[in-house]
Amino acid sequence: MNIALIDVDNFGKLNNCFPNIPLMKISAFHKSKGDNVEWYNSKCHYDICYVSKVFSFTPDINFNINADNIIFGGSGYAIKMNAGKEIYIKDTDLLPEVEHIYPDYSLYGITDTAYGFMSRGCPRGCAFCHVVAKEGKRSYKVADLSEFWKGQKYIELLDPNMLACDQWKNILEQLYYSNSYVNFNQGVDIRLMTKEKAELIRGLKIKHIHFAWDRIEDGKYIKPKLEEFKRFTNWKRNKVTVYILTNFNTSISEDIERIEFVRSLNFQPYIMRYDKEHIKRGSEINALARYVNNKRIFWKCDSFDQYKIDIRKCIRRK
Repeated sequence: MNIALIDVDNFGKLNNCFPNIPLMKISAFHKSKGDNVEWYNSKCHYDICYVSKVFSFTPDINFNINADNIIFGGSGYAIKMNAGKEIYIKDTDLLPEVEHIYPDYSLYGITDTAYGFMSRGCPRGCAFCHVVAKEGKRSYKVADLSEFWKGQKYIELLDPNMLACDQWKNILEQLYYSNSYVNFNQGVDIRLMTKEKAELIRGLKIKHIHFAWDRIEDGKYIKPKLEEFKRFTNWKRNKVTVYILTNFNTSISEDIERIEFVRSLNFQPYIMRYDKEHIKRGSEINALARYVNNKRIFWKCDSFDQYKIDIRKCIRRK
């Protein structure tokens, strides 16, 4: 069979992009069956075309697909708006034999990095997050590292809440024995950090770890945990980023309070904007994101107020 793939989020710009993991697994599965697999070419006809996107705000493709069978999947197609709120509709699941196949990294020309999940689900059930609707309200192990890693130098781990998984130790030990550089890509739940977990994480070859501070009210738990982690590891902003959720139910002053605390630890804050695509241009939340998420600006400029003054001066000079 002739199989086509469309990565909607990265359509037309597949070089140096974050790969679509389901498409890499689909490619590997069909190649194992002897099928021809390629990125969609409008000049060709296909038996099956798989269309996938991760983000609901990514514009959909606007052309007719020349294929006998077209299969859409990914959270980008499963998240819909209802009464002004995002809801998660059942996604197209991969068959088990596809879900657990080693990804076809050649699809994106990837040679030195492995991408995957070792656990799924999260017990938190936060209103702004779709993980519970997608994967359930508990964290559970779904794969060993060997399922998507074969000696690559770097590992991108996408688990939503690995520290809540009852097999967290097994997961961290597998990462340790890989001797690869690990990037915890998603916001690790610092509230669940213990000395034993921190010891194992400190023993990894950490490329980067991301923590999440989504709700202002969780500060009473998160602040001391971040301080303990800082004292224990002595890691700095080159290794530790803290995601700061904004535009959900916090004020700018509450956002800045979290940002400045993270700065005081010499960790890197990073603004995550809820419902980003509907924020008005020129809004203060977008200005805050430009200030914080540009590391060179953030660490040279002492405060958001100073940043706004400096920007106004630059505009006047022009």
